[in-house]
Amino acid sequence: KLRQKLRQERRRRWRGFAREKLTSGFGVAALALLAGFIALPILSLVIWTVSNSAWQEMTSPAAVDALLLSARTTAISMAIILVVGTPPAYVLARYDFPGKRAVNTLIDLPAVLPPSAAGIALLLAFGRVGLIGEQLTAFGITISFTTAAVVLAELFVATHFYVRQATVGFGQIERGIEEAALVDGGGPITVFLKVTIPLAFPALVAGAVTAWARALGEFGGTIIFAGNVQGVTQTIPLAIFSELERDFDAAVALSVLVLGFAFIVILAARYLTRKAAEVRG
Repeated sequence: KLRQKLRQERRRRWRGFAREKLTSGFGVAALALLAGFIALPILSLVIWTVSNSAWQEMTSPAAVDALLLSARTTAISMAIILVVGTPPAYVLARYDFPGKRAVNTLIDLPAVLPPSAAGIALLLAFGRVGLIGEQLTAFGITISFTTAAVVLAELFVATHFYVRQATVGFGQIERGIEEAALVDGGGPITVFLKVTIPLAFPALVAGAVTAWARALGEFGGTIIFAGNVQGVTQTIPLAIFSELERDFDAAVALSVLVLGFAFIVILAARYLTRKAAEVRG
């Protein structure tokens, strides 16, 4: 009986080991496939740029204008999202109130709305004959087909991503930590800025990076609501689309340019997240 039990134990361990190997092997294969699928198009962009001297197009006036405009508008959008989106995320994470589900649904709606539909909606709201735009036009204020329209389009499609991540980050903080800070004499605003924000910082950075990436890649809403004027409303995605019809090398160069720009921002965000985790630890 003892030998039989030992034999059964060996079989059980071998089966467990075989299943673990099979599972890990499948996971590694799937990871390699995913990494290759993402890396191949990016590598193709870089190789084309180098082998066909398309990199020279990176310094063209259209490329420089598009990059500067995208950097400026996304920076403004992110500043607004951080200031306006952080308090609502905290409220959604900590409080229950009538209509909360409706508010959550409304915040999520731009994420599933087709970009072209978003552009039309913005045009009907803020265009010259829109619900609000018509009133603004009476005061000599025009939003559509201006740089301000680019910022509004980016805000409309990107805010959701920050608010959702921030809500999760705030929800994971123990209330007892904030309550202890309040007992120690800190005011609500002081506790929020010096305790809550640092604890939720990794989630806030992750949300900000995701929102920034969405704003940087915005195309459909921008071209409908803001137009495609170089130096005014032509962001990098619009410039790539325009150059694709005229000069393929220029379109490739712009794609590599925005790839490098995004890579630097993501690295910076990861560095800040790591530093925040070290401070929390």
